[in-house]
Amino acid sequence: MRVLLLARYGRLGATSRQRHLIFLPALARAGISVTVDALLDDDYVRALHSGAPARPGPILAAYAARLRRILSAGEWDAVWVEKEIFPWLPATAERWLARRGVPLVVDYDDAWFHRYDRHPRPLVRRLLGGKIDRVMRAAATVVAGNGYIAGHALGAGAQRVETVPTVVDTDAIVDTPPEPGRPFTIGWIGTPANARYLDPIRPVLARLCRDTGARMLVVGGGPDALAGDGGTALPGEIRPWDEAREAADLAGMDVGLMPLPDTPFERGKCGYKLIQYMAAGRPAVASPVGVNGTVVADGRTGFLAARPQEWADALAALARDPALCRRMGRAGRERAVIHYSLAAWAPHVARILREAKERP
Repeated sequence: MRVLLLARYGRLGATSRQRHLIFLPALARAGISVTVDALLDDDYVRALHSGAPARPGPILAAYAARLRRILSAGEWDAVWVEKEIFPWLPATAERWLARRGVPLVVDYDDAWFHRYDRHPRPLVRRLLGGKIDRVMRAAATVVAGNGYIAGHALGAGAQRVETVPTVVDTDAIVDTPPEPGRPFTIGWIGTPANARYLDPIRPVLARLCRDTGARMLVVGGGPDALAGDGGTALPGEIRPWDEAREAADLAGMDVGLMPLPDTPFERGKCGYKLIQYMAAGRPAVASPVGVNGTVVADGRTGFLAARPQEWADALAALARDPALCRRMGRAGRERAVIHYSLAAWAPHVARILREAKERP
């Protein structure tokens, strides 16, 4: 079977890497050859994370190259799409391919429809508010990262919906015991744009660090991730994300965080960082928003915390009890291997692609 993957980014894009590229070796072993077309290159992602303005020239060239690619899409048995073919344009390409009989498998790990239907500009809402619904209807299969996205796809009239969580390679991320004698380390991993999610719990973190000597380890959060006002600056270290040392950075944490506001877009998130923490044998503390409440087994692999005092109590309990950390970490590792590992889900992804080809 030959599949064309229309990814948004290369390996520097977390969604492209974990929702698609991670599966390619397993798919090849299953007889599925995947040709990757990344719309935007790693230089674009680096500039995006640094806050540099996007340059229109390379973006226009990328759109032109993708247009040439989809004009030959009939050569493939299926087209695997990350979210949409052309961001910020109508769903014309998806509908054109569907009319030509090209099976589309469209994947979402975020509530991408809210990017358009809840956009602050009325013109965007009017022109593109229903775009993702039209993409979902054009697809042979919509792959949703969680139930919130799956429910929207069904309501939009998608022909078929499959739920596949974001996975990690639990052979590459292993459970390493914490280094003896180091301060209790509270970790967070993500992108500079998402480090803002730490702001509501910053006072809790600052107080815990002052009272216990704990420190922070922020991976991929940007240079200001530990800054704060009025005594909320956090002690610790910021490291740029690096795929080669991701496992070592996770091992440098004692607990991982995933605070989120309870808003429509955040309800569509897939809890990827929680799965990373668990794969590394670390307990997680997370807001009970969206899929977080099912990824974290509250009281067994970590804690769910909605109010500041709940965050304070959960982190204090873990900081004063290394045995609790290890017990929860081991339970989280087991849960990650069974429910969120590459080995567990690669056969399902291969099946989804094959069935899309075989369905009329």
